[in-house]
Amino acid sequence: MQKTYFLLLVLLSLVSPAVMAQSYDIVIKNGHVIDPKNDIDAVMDIAIINNKIALVSKNIDAKQAADVIEAKGMYVVPGLIDIHTHNFGGTQPDHQYENGNLGLAPDGFTFRNGVTTVVDAGSSGWRTFPTFKTQTIDNSRTRVLAFLNIVGEGMRGDYEQDLNDMDPRMTALVARRYKDIIVGIKLAHYEGHDWTPTDRAVEAGTAAKGIPVMIDFGGSTPPLPIEELFLKHLRPGDIFTHCFGQFNDREPIVDPATKKVKPFVYEARKRGIAFDVGYGNISFAYSQALPAAKEGFFPSSISTDLHVGSMNDAMKDMLTCMTKFLAMGMPLHDVIQACTSNPAKEIKREELGNLSVGSGADVAILSIVDGKFGLFDYTGYKVEASKKFVCELTIRAGKIVYDLNGIASPIYQPKINTKNPQTVLITENH
Repeated sequence: MQKTYFLLLVLLSLVSPAVMAQSYDIVIKNGHVIDPKNDIDAVMDIAIINNKIALVSKNIDAKQAADVIEAKGMYVVPGLIDIHTHNFGGTQPDHQYENGNLGLAPDGFTFRNGVTTVVDAGSSGWRTFPTFKTQTIDNSRTRVLAFLNIVGEGMRGDYEQDLNDMDPRMTALVARRYKDIIVGIKLAHYEGHDWTPTDRAVEAGTAAKGIPVMIDFGGSTPPLPIEELFLKHLRPGDIFTHCFGQFNDREPIVDPATKKVKPFVYEARKRGIAFDVGYGNISFAYSQALPAAKEGFFPSSISTDLHVGSMNDAMKDMLTCMTKFLAMGMPLHDVIQACTSNPAKEIKREELGNLSVGSGADVAILSIVDGKFGLFDYTGYKVEASKKFVCELTIRAGKIVYDLNGIASPIYQPKINTKNPQTVLITENH
């Protein structure tokens, strides 16, 4: 017994006092914390331990941390949530967003934008979701959640017009089976003057214990009235994406003649309908967004509709979308809220999108840089901006996954998967 005690004392004497004093994995110092859910908008420090937020306070001792991030002059916010993306990339010819060449594996485009959670917007249906889960969700460091398409095949081009493949019962069954991943039902791209697809999507959402429906309203001639959509077909909590789109075959929320937001749109918002950006290729037009912004009508959530086409067009990425709304007069606090706590609430995952003590440590550190920036839409309309967002560093599940300028000390070094040196180790996903 005495020998064991002696050996313990010898071992302890070999451990440096600095190591013995460490109690945090990461401390972020001197950043301007914006956490809308917790009503924090001030210069604070943040401590992380065991993949969780351990403390949000002033003057946390940096000596107690293994890694220190100096964030003076930067904004520290919850990891961003993009609730409209397309991540079911694959090699199948003519499958488009469903296991085809238009989807994107998320990790290459998320962390460099401060995004730690994406929600795939209906790329898969009940029949194809298991492949999406195995192929992409289970192999992503980004947290990947999903809206399940009401079409069994998912977003596979002409298949989206097949009413016979819109099965509410099977869709709800799969949504319930994967309830930790599937957060809603999606309707997209249906062309026709017919409420059946909308009603089947809502039926599936209700049967799957009340998860929300995201509506990309497709098109029809004449257009289906969105007043009827908002007030008679959708439920409180359902999501209208592409809310600033202007199309010939879909009714817009801003009257092109008067340039005013239609009164029933405000009524729908009061009723609980969420208005999501879903920027995409041609689903955002300044002709809609600028008049709405002038009235103070800003989106409930900012999202990209990220896919192979949109990332190379006017949309580009999450930070560009955020920059556009900042330039249109949306308050900084509200821009951050529309990418964090608001989308978390929309998908009923309110444990995400905040920096509450005890919550998972997903953090984005952003700068707002000065300059001359041209922000344009697909019609060629351009807005000159003097500021834009830049992501300095991203933390996912308590681990640094992106550091633009080496602000972490010691410098971030990824842990390589020795079985496959081309990849880093996968973190817990959900």
